[in-house]
Amino acid sequence: MDFSHIVSEDKIKRAIKDGEFDNLPGMGKPLPKDDAAHLPESLRMGYRMLKNAGMADDEGALKKELMTLNHLISKCYDEKEREQLVRKKSEKQLMLDKLADKKGMFSKPASSFYKNQVYDRLGRNRPSST
Repeated sequence: MDFSHIVSEDKIKRAIKDGEFDNLPGMGKPLPKDDAAHLPESLRMGYRMLKNAGMADDEGALKKELMTLNHLISKCYDEKEREQLVRKKSEKQLMLDKLADKKGMFSKPASSFYKNQVYDRLGRNRPSST
């Protein structure tokens, strides 16, 4: 232990003894659940960095739903069900497009480089305007 660690520990112990931590907001309540608990430990820091940058919220779930819908559509033989899935896929794509425009996901040169790969992965046509 170095000197600063010893001093810090001493100050914390003194504050606890004096009751300085007794009436803090959230005292006695459980900590919020870790939203990265489902990820492997090696990916959690990267996920947190993306989330703090505003890049890992809703679009990840939408992309996953779109990929699932693409898979379901490719395996579906019932025409009515297929139409419902295609309609749902269109709604999700529209939501993802709005989110991408709002965040300016492909406005920077570095991210626009991967735009075609993202659209290919989602199994959709590339936008012709950008």
